[in-house]
Amino acid sequence: MTANPSTTAAGPAAAPGARRVTAIVGVLSLAVFMSSLDLFIVNLAFPYIGRQYPGTPLSSLSWVLNGYTVVFAAVLVPAGRWADLIGRRRVLIAGLAAFSLGSLLCGLAPGVAALIAARLIQAVGAGLMVPASLSLLLAAVPAPARPKALGTWSALGALGAALGPVIGGLLVEVNWRWVFWINLPVGLAAVALALRVVPESKDERVRRQPDVIGAALLAASVGLVALALVKAPSWGWASADFIGLLVASLACGAAMVARSRRHHSPVIELRLLRSRSFSGAFAASIFYYAGFGAFVLNAVEFLTGVWHYSAVVAGLAIAPGPLMVLPFARVAAPRMAAWLGGPGRVAVIGCAVNAGAQFLWYTQIQAHPAYLTHLLPAQLLGGAGVGLTIPSLLGAGSASLTPASFGTGSGILNMARQVGTVLGVAGLVAILSHLSPGDPVAVYRHGLVLIIAFFGAAGATAGALLTGPARAGIPRPAAAGGQPAADGAGTALDDASIGH
Repeated sequence: MTANPSTTAAGPAAAPGARRVTAIVGVLSLAVFMSSLDLFIVNLAFPYIGRQYPGTPLSSLSWVLNGYTVVFAAVLVPAGRWADLIGRRRVLIAGLAAFSLGSLLCGLAPGVAALIAARLIQAVGAGLMVPASLSLLLAAVPAPARPKALGTWSALGALGAALGPVIGGLLVEVNWRWVFWINLPVGLAAVALALRVVPESKDERVRRQPDVIGAALLAASVGLVALALVKAPSWGWASADFIGLLVASLACGAAMVARSRRHHSPVIELRLLRSRSFSGAFAASIFYYAGFGAFVLNAVEFLTGVWHYSAVVAGLAIAPGPLMVLPFARVAAPRMAAWLGGPGRVAVIGCAVNAGAQFLWYTQIQAHPAYLTHLLPAQLLGGAGVGLTIPSLLGAGSASLTPASFGTGSGILNMARQVGTVLGVAGLVAILSHLSPGDPVAVYRHGLVLIIAFFGAAGATAGALLTGPARAGIPRPAAAGGQPAADGAGTALDDASIGH
C-alpha cells in the first residue's frame, strides 16, 4: 500500500480525489456514530443490568451511565490538543482501540464495579476518538467538499443517538451484554479502515509538550460541571452539593485560563474563544444539544410509559425522524448555506424547525396512542431540523479554525455537545420526577416546553452571533507597527501564530 501524505499545519499535502474523500468521511463517521449510539443505547439496557445484579443500590448502578458521561466530557478537549501535536490518526486509533476494549470488558463484567470501570475505559476511548475524527475530516477534506462531509459526519452522529433506543431495544431482548459487544466488530473494522485510507495529520511546527496541569484543570472543570448536572435532579438545583460543584468547576476553569495566558503551549489557545463565530457555535451547540438530548429521552419515556410501547416498538416509532437527517444534512443544509450566505442562517432555521416540531407535538400529545396522525408528523419535521442544524453549527464553528487548531477546536465543539446533552437530560429528569399517575400527559407537556425553550435559545444565540455581516474570526496577532495583520476572509488566525 502506498503511504498516505501527511497533512501538516500548513494544510493537505495533496487534495484527495472524490472517491478517497468519500472513503475518509465514511471511516471517520463510524467513530462519532459509535460514541453517540453508546450514549443512548445503554439507557434501555439499564433495567436489565439492574436485574442481573440484584441488591445493588440504584445510587451505585447509576454510575454505569454517569461515569461514562462525566469522563467522556472531561477528556474531549485535552484529547483534541494532544491529537494536534502527536498525530490525529494516532489518537483516533488509540480511541477506537480503547473504546472496543472497554466494550469487550463491559460485556464480560462479573459485577457492577467491574462494569463501571469498563465504562470508564469506554469513555476515555470515546473522548479520544470523537475530536480526532472531526479534526481529521477538516484536515483531509478539501474546503469545497467540507459542507457535505460535515453533514455526513454530524448526521451519522445524530443518527447514532436517535437509533440508540431502536438497536438497544432489539439487543436487550437477546442479552444486555450485546449492547456492548455490538461495538467490537464496528470498532475493529474502523481501526483497519483508518490505517488504510485516512492520512495522518498534526501540527508539525510545535515540538513542546502541552500544558499537562492545564489539561488536568480543564478536565476537572468539565467533569465537575457534568457531575453537577447529572446529580442535580436527585440533589436539588439549589442544594449545597450542586452549587459547590459548580463553584469548584469555575475555580478549575479560571485556573486553566490563567495558565493558558502565559504557557508556551496552552491546552486551549485563547484566541479561539475570542472568535465570534467559534464562540457563537459553541454556545448555540450547548443549548441545541440540551434540547436534542431531552427530546430523545422524553420520546422514549412517553412511548414506553404512557402509550405502553415495548422498548423495540418505541425505538421503531422514533426511527423515521433520524431517517430524515442524512438527506437534509448532506444536501439541503449545504445548498441553503450557499443561498443564504453562510451556515449560521441555516442553523437558525433548523432550530426554528425543531422548536416548531416540538410545538406541533405539544398541541397533539394525548394519552391514547395515535402515532400516524399525531406523533409521526412531528418526528419527520424534527428530523429535518436536526439535519439542518447540526452540520450548520459545526460548519460555522470550524470555519474559523486553522489546520494547527483542528483537534483543539473539534474537542471544544464536541464538549459543547456533551455538556448540552447532560444539561438537557438532567433538566428533563427533574421534570419527569413529578410525574402524576392521574395526568401523566401534563408532565410530558412541561418537558416539551423545556425542549422548545432550549431550541429557541439555540436559535436566538445563532441568530445573534452567527448571522451578522461582520462575523469576527479568530483575531490575528498584531503585525509590525501595532496594526492587526490583514485577513482577507476575516475568519482565520494566521497558523504560524498558534502554539507560539
